[in-house]
Amino acid sequence: MVEADSPHRERRSPRHPASTLTERWTRIDGVDVFYREAPGPPGAPAMVHVHGFGLSGRYLLPTAERLSDEFHTLVPDLPGFGLSWRAPRALDMPGLAHAAASFLDDRGVESATLVGNSMGCPVISEFAYRYPERIDRAVLVSPAGGKYNQPLIGAMTQIARDGTREPNQLMRVAVPDYLRFGIPSTVRMFRALTRYPTLERLLGLRIPTLIVVGDRDPLMPPPSVVREIAAKTDNDSAVLVMIEGAAHAINFSHPAELAHIIRLFMADRPIVDDPDAPGNARAVELHRGTRPPA
Repeated sequence: MVEADSPHRERRSPRHPASTLTERWTRIDGVDVFYREAPGPPGAPAMVHVHGFGLSGRYLLPTAERLSDEFHTLVPDLPGFGLSWRAPRALDMPGLAHAAASFLDDRGVESATLVGNSMGCPVISEFAYRYPERIDRAVLVSPAGGKYNQPLIGAMTQIARDGTREPNQLMRVAVPDYLRFGIPSTVRMFRALTRYPTLERLLGLRIPTLIVVGDRDPLMPPPSVVREIAAKTDNDSAVLVMIEGAAHAINFSHPAELAHIIRLFMADRPIVDDPDAPGNARAVELHRGTRPPA
């Protein structure tokens, strides 16, 4: 059990907005939650961006911003992360999935496409397992939390190696988030991840699912192994794409390439490299289910 934040604690938004998305607060299950939002065009489908381990939604903003002109875009800091307050009890994957569903309730969103990075991917998988009628599509970027990331010391080594492969600007975002999250929360959350059936839930997805990996990601198995795992799923609408030159935090390091891939996936079009971005990282489709794109 962890001590919940005081009900008299002051809500403190960033002094300088981190993006063009509007910064807001709300209260979910008795916990003050910070989030960013852009309504998109009238009637736009909802798209929720779910952050990774120890981080806030801030590092997801480069990709979220690029999609905000087409989708009702929401980027929450889940309870206990970023600027959001802690819940009375530390949340595991089911707890975070429930918090995501409560957030949609609060925003009046019946169903949405969920875009996650790292730990955000098992949160999305659990959300789809518990609330299948509320998720339209899943976009899983650099899924983490399986046996490849165990034990904790191994995961920390992988994260440290990844830090040398990410843009320097990411450290100015990630370091304050990790320091705020703290060591006790890190140990508890890692224990929750190791107990979660990550692969079972991933292979059990039956909704249109896009998986995006980088060929320089030390937290992921080699792309050939990921492709073998993808081939085992019965999800005939699953698509696996690799971005050459990308590491783990693709949403931050390669937002243009990722947004391009997501747009194609949302439109049921074949995944091809962006012709308007020559010379940049190349997108390669590694696997596609039996259901062809429209």
